[in-house]
Amino acid sequence: MELGLYTFADVNPNPSRSKGVEGAERLKHLIEEIELADQVGLDVFGLGEHHRPDYAASAPAVALAAAAVKTKNIRLTSAVTVLSSDDPVRVFQQFSTLDLISNGRAEIMAGRGSFIESFPLFGYNLEDYDQLFEEKLDLLLALRDGETVDWKGELRAPINGRGVYPRPLQDPLPLWIAVGGTPQSVARAGALGLPVALAIIGGEPRRFAPLFDLYREAARRAGQDQGKLKTSINVHGFVADTMEAAADQFYGPQAEVMNRIGRERGWGPTSRAHFDMSRGPNGALFVGDPEVVAEKIIAHHALFKNDRFLLQMAIGLMPHDQIMRGIELYGTKVAPIVRKALTEKGEEAKASA
Repeated sequence: MELGLYTFADVNPNPSRSKGVEGAERLKHLIEEIELADQVGLDVFGLGEHHRPDYAASAPAVALAAAAVKTKNIRLTSAVTVLSSDDPVRVFQQFSTLDLISNGRAEIMAGRGSFIESFPLFGYNLEDYDQLFEEKLDLLLALRDGETVDWKGELRAPINGRGVYPRPLQDPLPLWIAVGGTPQSVARAGALGLPVALAIIGGEPRRFAPLFDLYREAARRAGQDQGKLKTSINVHGFVADTMEAAADQFYGPQAEVMNRIGRERGWGPTSRAHFDMSRGPNGALFVGDPEVVAEKIIAHHALFKNDRFLLQMAIGLMPHDQIMRGIELYGTKVAPIVRKALTEKGEEAKASA
């Protein structure tokens, strides 16, 4: 199982200094975080696209390209690209370029977007939310499959025999579908034979496990190669030297973000009691010392059989030094425990087969 991180590059939406200075510092820290993640042996780093004052990453491919020249092994992915409000040709060109710069480490994680700011910003109608994604995903797949494209849809001008460049080093360029728990989205990814990444930021994760069964069944019915299917769970969490430090450091920034978004969406406010319950064995938060976090990752792998696990630690206004320590512990302490346990389980399964 691949182990990695993702973030939206959070910034203070109401900083005491200029927003340019705030953004410059956050992106500097972001590159340092990705560089450290690579150095400690993590497999993947994802950067989400947002168009809000509380996030600095509206152009993930640009920031990931900066990280590409500072890293050697870690895979670099969007998390997510809001495909519905972007142009698939530009998305493909940007990530193909990232793939060439990184020597074949780029990925796209495409989604419909959990925020709506990009739709009016780029002149799209929210009433076309579903159709935009379906058409643009179809075009992106066509771009990935061949150098010269013939494509026609209803919401975008057709492409008649045009070449799209540059071509990526990886063939095909990896493309994941990001979902938030909608069964139709999961089934669509399975029918297309594309890897699926499931975001779990609340509730009991085990309730989401049947979605991966649906994904595999949809792929089977569509005649897709089961061996090419991949799944990821993307969650909130934090690693510190002790359980108490992890909880105390992460609660404030994470709760502030969840309450801010909650006010926009009509959710009730969170509390420390709810937070502490969520970081228990059955909750959605992966917060604690390395041993506790590793045990929870292993337990959920047994439940989901997932191929990838991505942790969002840099959420809200987490201090940079705490994030760097968390990444260090994740790579040097958590990852070895998880990898050893899963290797031993795999060997036991082979021995009993």
